[in-house]
Amino acid sequence: MIRRYSKEINVGNVKIGANNPVVVQSMTNTDTRDIESTVRQIQNLESAGCEIVRVAIPDNDACQALKQIKNQIKIPLIADIHFDYKLAIESIKNGADCIRINPGNIGGFEKLKKVVDVARDFGVSIRIGVNSGSLEKDLLKNYGVSSNAIVMSALRCVEFLENINFTNFKVSLKASNVPLTIESYRKFSRLTNYPLHIGVTEAGTIFSGTIKSAVGIGTLLSEGIGDTLRVSLTGDPVKEVEVAFEILKSLELRKAGPEFISCPTCGRTEIDLENLALQVEESLKFVKKDVTIAVMGCPVNGPGEAREADYGIAGGRGVGLIFKKGKIIKKVDNEHILEEFLKVLKEDNILTD
Repeated sequence: MIRRYSKEINVGNVKIGANNPVVVQSMTNTDTRDIESTVRQIQNLESAGCEIVRVAIPDNDACQALKQIKNQIKIPLIADIHFDYKLAIESIKNGADCIRINPGNIGGFEKLKKVVDVARDFGVSIRIGVNSGSLEKDLLKNYGVSSNAIVMSALRCVEFLENINFTNFKVSLKASNVPLTIESYRKFSRLTNYPLHIGVTEAGTIFSGTIKSAVGIGTLLSEGIGDTLRVSLTGDPVKEVEVAFEILKSLELRKAGPEFISCPTCGRTEIDLENLALQVEESLKFVKKDVTIAVMGCPVNGPGEAREADYGIAGGRGVGLIFKKGKIIKKVDNEHILEEFLKVLKEDNILTD
């Protein structure tokens, strides 16, 4: 696929846009004022592969907490601001690498300029975060909740920032409705070359939110649209990172750990394939190597259909097969197949103790 060209910006030490890989973000759901809990969650996100993290800044106490949080994490930190531009300014001074501004509720361009002046002095980037749920009143009156209103909101902000010679920003145009999200990004992407942060906002629970995000984000990425992304799920934000990387891996945009192949089961299956596949996936969740793992339900769907896999298991009646690059290397009792399979991965330095 041909990637949309976008200018390059920095969020801390992470480059976004141009030819850089699509960057995975998440957002904490802890109380930012609870420094210990917030740091712990960010460190869990770091371990999962998260490359940029955003925290909510509802008041000055949360803003002041940024100093200590920043000192205890490794990845760039974004301050999420709504309504109070002064919190944006203080967040920059307290170490935020980027500020998320919602043009629909920041209080107008005069206040935005004050934020931009400080961001420029500190070398901090900005995300123009347009959201279908908080559009400007005149746009809602004239266009309703539509892609035209969302795009016009973003373009107004872009034009203002360009007029004051500030271009160190990226843009998002999110809605909870998947077709509206896709349409908004498509329109905007044809009008500017600024990097785009993509996602379906308020996507839902792990199940429904993953599906909506995969459809929305996957569609945009397949069209070359998107430089950084967040999967928005209700629950543990580590799941957001895991889903994000699976979306990117499925489109061959990032290589971040194993790619799993498993068959859907059928009447030929004579092994507890669902449980086996989950156990294999869990055992390899911290592996960062680019490797393809297949867990198949019977010899028919084993080395043959999964011949492109680096390693795999094929269950059988009492005895399963372990294969490597399409060739059978072991026959093992089903009772010990997981143990023996992991042993093979350890012998080849794919899995470490």
